[in-house]
Amino acid sequence: MDQCLPRRLKVHQSGHECRTVSEAGWAGKRNGELLKLAEDSYDVFLTLDKGIKYQQNLSGRGIAIVVVQAPSNRLEDLIDLVPVCLAALNQVQAVQIILVSGEGA
Repeated sequence: MDQCLPRRLKVHQSGHECRTVSEAGWAGKRNGELLKLAEDSYDVFLTLDKGIKYQQNLSGRGIAIVVVQAPSNRLEDLIDLVPVCLAALNQVQAVQIILVSGEGA
C-alpha cells in the first residue's frame, strides 16, 4: 500500500498479504523506485495517486497497480470502496492499472 493510504486500511484487505510502504522500509521513495522494489515481493501496488498511470510505464514489470478513486485519503472515505478494491485485487494481472471507485472497477 502506498504511503498516501491510511495504515488502518490494511486490516480490511482480507485474503491478501498487505504491507504499507513504511512497513517495508520504503518511506520517502518515489513511485518508480517503489514499483521496482515492490515487484520483487508483491503482485499489486495499491495507491490513491491518480497520476501514476501517466507517470509509470508498466511494460516489462511484474507488478500491477490498483488506483483507488476516493474524495480523500481518510479511512471513512475509503471503507466503502473496500469490496471494490478486493475484487480488483483478485482480478488484476501484472502490467495492468485498474481504477476503482464507488461506480465499480
